Amino acid sequence: MKMENIPFGTTNWAEVPRTEHSAEAGQAFWQTQNFGGIRVRMVEYTAGYVSDHWCTKGHVLLCLEGEMETELEDGRKFTLKAGMSYQVADNAEPHRSRSVGGAKLFIVD
Repeated sequence: MKMENIPFGTTNWAEVPRTEHSAEAGQAFWQTQNFGGIRVRMVEYTAGYVSDHWCTKGHVLLCLEGEMETELEDGRKFTLKAGMSYQVADNAEPHRSRSVGGAKLFIVD
């Protein structure tokens, strides 16, 4: 991720529209801002959320509320609770997420 030509700015997330995204179970709601080639999102997983795909996009992800589990394609699983984060490069390790009780995330990719 290379950040260039992005002037200083602020985001009031309460004013950013929410969009619903598909899932195997539950729902994911995204609030998305794009700055050059950088996508910044506030994401909410409802209780019972299960991703419907393996993701190969790189991210820096911070869990703000709740708890989520990320599974890597090789079978390893990682639980993130509020205040924990992960980072993964593009095309490095396919991953997918689920959340039993719901989670709120801040994601940069």
